Amino acid sequence: MPWILLLQAGLLEIGWAVGLKYVDGLSRPIPLVLTGAAMVGSVVLLGMAMRSLPLGTAYAVWTGIGSVGTVIAGIILFAEPADALRLACIAMIVAGIMGLKLAA
Repeated sequence: MPWILLLQAGLLEIGWAVGLKYVDGLSRPIPLVLTGAAMVGSVVLLGMAMRSLPLGTAYAVWTGIGSVGTVIAGIILFAEPADALRLACIAMIVAGIMGLKLAA
């Protein structure tokens, strides 16, 4: 169960990171509220997952999910570059997340 909570927290982290692109300097109320809700939800779920997961593992996996997901969202939604070096770096982050999961 804590890993599911951590995955959900990571997905919400992606949501709020992408949401920041849409708040337009905090001038758009609906994206701002949704982004804020995703931020709060992400941290709450992270805290719940940390009840039974080690701090370092939970935090690293949470930020890893958010980082990888945000880069992928940027590639898909905002036509950011998807060159070989960026994809290789994403693969290394994913490998690190998997390693931490196996070690926990």
